[in-house]
Amino acid sequence: MASLCNLTSSSLLSQSLFSPSSLSVTRTPPSPFSISSSKSSSPKSVEHGDDGDCELKITSPNKRLSEQSSWEAKDALGRDYLFRLGQEADNMNIAVGARAGVIDDLFAGNFLGKDSDIVFDYRQKVTKSFEYLQGDYYIAPLFMDKVVCHIVKNFIAHLLNVKVPLILGIWGGKGQGKSFQTELIFQAMAVEPIIMSAGELESERAGEPGKLIRERYRTASQVIQNQGKLSCLMINDIDAGLGRFGNTQMTVNNQIVVGTLMNLSDNPTRVSIGQDWRESDITKRVPIIVTGNDFSTIYAPLIRDGRMEKFYWQPNHEDIVNIVHRMYGKDGISKEEVVSVVNTFPSQALDFYGALRSRTYDRSILKWIDDIGGIENLGARLLKGRKDEEFPVFTPPQYSIEMKQWAFFLAWKFCAANGGGVT
Repeated sequence: MASLCNLTSSSLLSQSLFSPSSLSVTRTPPSPFSISSSKSSSPKSVEHGDDGDCELKITSPNKRLSEQSSWEAKDALGRDYLFRLGQEADNMNIAVGARAGVIDDLFAGNFLGKDSDIVFDYRQKVTKSFEYLQGDYYIAPLFMDKVVCHIVKNFIAHLLNVKVPLILGIWGGKGQGKSFQTELIFQAMAVEPIIMSAGELESERAGEPGKLIRERYRTASQVIQNQGKLSCLMINDIDAGLGRFGNTQMTVNNQIVVGTLMNLSDNPTRVSIGQDWRESDITKRVPIIVTGNDFSTIYAPLIRDGRMEKFYWQPNHEDIVNIVHRMYGKDGISKEEVVSVVNTFPSQALDFYGALRSRTYDRSILKWIDDIGGIENLGARLLKGRKDEEFPVFTPPQYSIEMKQWAFFLAWKFCAANGGGVT
């Protein structure tokens, strides 16, 4: 029988009808052939062995899908290019793919609204607005000049041929209105700041506070770049979190936070939150404002000139009179009466007059508690009141001897807490 190179099913069937003794087969060196299937992307090669058996070998080709495709692109180090970009990306917005208008409405659904994540907008709102600041408040001119100048200088730092400090440190006595005056300026300038407190400068995990500061800094930069709004980073009472006192312990997080703020001051446009460095990753410069009572407890290289501009805030008599007069403006108290109260207690801070105004409501509130039946019915009235029931309008007493009596009582408490006499 002639030599068989390609065995077909019919030849194999005919071969099975004869006995091996009646059939003489001469085999020639096999020639390999390929069998391709539409169900598999990798070709299979079938080869004949020396003894006539067929061996199936699967080979994986190195051929790329497309020379122009990025799916298989490699970087200079031979790593996957798309994987490296995803690893370096700081935008981890995974909710955008489930939002209406981004994908088909069939997949977005309409069960909880068009957006599958109904609290997405609220969780992403990290900036602070000041809708609660209703009323006509007084801003001290010296305070406004210092804060406004610092913000403007940092936004035009690339145009100035000088070293502009990134941090403005506002320090002074307690209760002098440092944070409140700054928030009033933010409201007047339409600034949407990101505000942190000293409580966020410590964590049970090492490195978290420093990373949080860098993330908040980059978020403020994105507000400036993407939303076209003024923004800044503000840290209240920084000396309470970073200050070194007699009986406090220095932690690793304190050191990392100090190092982070120093690095931001030196490199305000290159901020990393863990991703690899990229030349195109340039962060918008964001001014930083910190408040505190005693900056001498903070690490000296952080508060040096060039990194932090320090501003000591101590309102003078005119500032206190104007601020208190605006504070009591709704109560119908004249400026002359305010001057009389301020002159009576010349050494008190601004928080004293705020506490005085709060105390003037106490007598009206106590009278209302008696009118509703005493403290036994107070819980039901406050928590389970009907929607159509309205609370009375509490009006403070007019400027009188009673108000001065409250003022002397508060002054005695304030000074007793400080270990001194009434001033």
